[in-house]
Amino acid sequence: MKLIVGLGNPGTKYAGHRHNIGFMAVDEIARVHGFGPWRKKFQGEVAEGAVGGEKALLLKPATYMNESGRAVAEAARFYKLSPQDVIVIHDELDLAPGRIRVKSGGGHAGHNGLRSIIAHIGADFHRLRMGIGHPGDRNRVHGYVLSDFSKAEQAWLGPLLEAVARHVPLLVAGRFSDFASKVTMDAPPPAQPQRGE
Repeated sequence: MKLIVGLGNPGTKYAGHRHNIGFMAVDEIARVHGFGPWRKKFQGEVAEGAVGGEKALLLKPATYMNESGRAVAEAARFYKLSPQDVIVIHDELDLAPGRIRVKSGGGHAGHNGLRSIIAHIGADFHRLRMGIGHPGDRNRVHGYVLSDFSKAEQAWLGPLLEAVARHVPLLVAGRFSDFASKVTMDAPPPAQPQRGE
């Protein structure tokens, strides 16, 4: 069984924020793969189903981003899952908008959701990093991640979420490079302006 965790903040106020791309991704996985209804459990919301023939639990922690690890640890303990059975989907400032990377283990790079999960279950889980780009100034990061995707960003966001959901069986099977190339083929990231343009 796999535990697929989307990171975000609960409530309608945060729903469209860049920081909530993890919630958006697991919502789309639930829709595409016909998961059961969302219900409250493990200090969050969960939906049960299967991905590529493997049982999976989707989790959206309701603890707010900085305490995400509490919900993840509770679910992992209940199902006796190891960190290698956990896939965390989160926003990534250090990747250009629309780009994705899959990574196993490592640090938190200042991401408070990852910091909390590492504190609770260790670092040996898998991460799907979804690029949202960087505002260019460290002092603007907080406001940037806690604001809605712009109209222009919606053009790549929808196709990206759909491609992630469609190809998530490859992610669950551990075929990370196949997953990344299929997603990128189906939802190419927007062209980035050259420096100085």
